[in-house]
Amino acid sequence: MMNRIRILLADDHPMVLEGVKKILDEEFDVVGKVEDGRALVAAAQELTPDVIVTDMTMPLLHGLEACRQLKRLVGSKVIFLTMHADVAYAKEAFQAGASGYLLKRSAASELVEAIHTVIQGRTYLTPLVFLDDQIPLEFGSRNQVSMLKHLTPRQREVLQLIVEGKSMKEIAVILDLSVKTVDFHKTKLLETLHLQSNADLTKFALSHGLVEPASSPIESSC
Repeated sequence: MMNRIRILLADDHPMVLEGVKKILDEEFDVVGKVEDGRALVAAAQELTPDVIVTDMTMPLLHGLEACRQLKRLVGSKVIFLTMHADVAYAKEAFQAGASGYLLKRSAASELVEAIHTVIQGRTYLTPLVFLDDQIPLEFGSRNQVSMLKHLTPRQREVLQLIVEGKSMKEIAVILDLSVKTVDFHKTKLLETLHLQSNADLTKFALSHGLVEPASSPIESSC
């Protein structure tokens, strides 16, 4: 009997994790569930799953940054299961190394197929991206994601942690840096983005999908 495909799940909403697990349990082996991007990178290295199914907007480390790190560290296929229907996000996901991209509202009907598709070495893109946004993937470029390309990976990490309310000292501990180095990255962030304050950084992060609004409801489609 063939070994079942091993899946690692990542989402910061426990209810979504449970919903996705129920979809997959019958056919796959769900080896772990995590609720933030840094836990995802650590669990992937420990568990070496065949496929990682992850949200894009994650605490501590954005899903795109986690994906970039994972492609260097493990051989797992990465599928984004997200609420972002904008084709620019899908393009960014594939550029980061993802093998699949689908929306949470279609998980029940598409996720199993997506997993089998990426295991076979092909890519999977939900047709709903094209229904919601009629820009072909190869031409998909939006200002809301393009500005992030001006930032280094470390600057994007610092940005996310700042807007999540972490102090300079807390960020230094999380990233294993000195407080002085963190402050340097913050200064470069403000200069690069032509912003003035933490409040400006928060508005930028919200508008670019790095963090969710505090009132954002839990996805119920899973």
